Amino acid sequence: MLVCLFVCCFSNGTKAQVDPHFSQYYAYPMWLNPALAGTAEASYRVTAVYRNQWSNVTNAFSTVGVSADFQTEKSINFGVNVLQQTAGSGGYRYFNAQAAISYTGIRLGADGNHRIAFALQPGFIGRRFDESAFKGGDQWVPIIGYNPNIPTSDILTKTSSLVFDLGAGLSYYNTSQENKITVFGGISASHLTQPEDPFLVKGIKSKLPIRYAVHAGARIILSDIVYFIPNALYMKQGTASETMLGGYFQVAAGDEADVMLGAKYRIKDAISPFAGIVMNNQLMIGLSYDVTSSELSKMAKGSNAFELSVTLFGQKNNDNYYKCPRL
Repeated sequence: MLVCLFVCCFSNGTKAQVDPHFSQYYAYPMWLNPALAGTAEASYRVTAVYRNQWSNVTNAFSTVGVSADFQTEKSINFGVNVLQQTAGSGGYRYFNAQAAISYTGIRLGADGNHRIAFALQPGFIGRRFDESAFKGGDQWVPIIGYNPNIPTSDILTKTSSLVFDLGAGLSYYNTSQENKITVFGGISASHLTQPEDPFLVKGIKSKLPIRYAVHAGARIILSDIVYFIPNALYMKQGTASETMLGGYFQVAAGDEADVMLGAKYRIKDAISPFAGIVMNNQLMIGLSYDVTSSELSKMAKGSNAFELSVTLFGQKNNDNYYKCPRL
């Protein structure tokens, strides 16, 4: 397992996607786009997300993320974003911590309802292997299998690394409360510094590819109690790319709760149905399950993914927000 992971992630010339992806990408906003910091319909927003992927594979991918953002009265908003992914029997950990600084003071149109926000996202990336758990290919013996007493020549030049990281983003949204249809969207770029891979053999260079994301959607009022929110995401990192299309209905289930039901389709990869609930406009819980539809499902049965998000919202702000998507 680790040998495959090592080859896929760190081989010379490989520039595939290394960042985790989320089906509930709007529930983890600053990973998607730092320009979403401070644009929610609340004075602050705190989110935790957990994703477990390919659980039938030993020590497969597990990702935990936490983010928080808040508004100020000066159109300058702040946020923080922390993510850790673990993968493989070699104890590989990918850690990313970032701060977001966004400006939301650009207002267009007669009423100033058309808003443009832009942001910078400085931070750092930490990567580490647990060398004691590393199993080299030359430690496998025919018929017998793995023998830990055989020394391996697959020695890493480094087992940990901490480097500076930088991202940027731009977003558009409409704060009008009267339009039946309002649109939103944005673009972002992560890892603009392109730090070099620290685990390759000396003399071989490979940089972490920039991750580009383009996202868009709309909020459509169908009735006094029903909204429909279609949305889309295109993301590219190195030679890897993904396109995700979907939407959900948000229905008022009473004076204190809204129910959300919908699905997304990651083209040529997975179908992701999801459900969520918003209580008192202060707590949102979302649940999704990716059903793999690609060739991976044939090679590894049960290669699906489970995702859970929990979001807390502060006091509603009626002056500087838009009905942002939840999931």
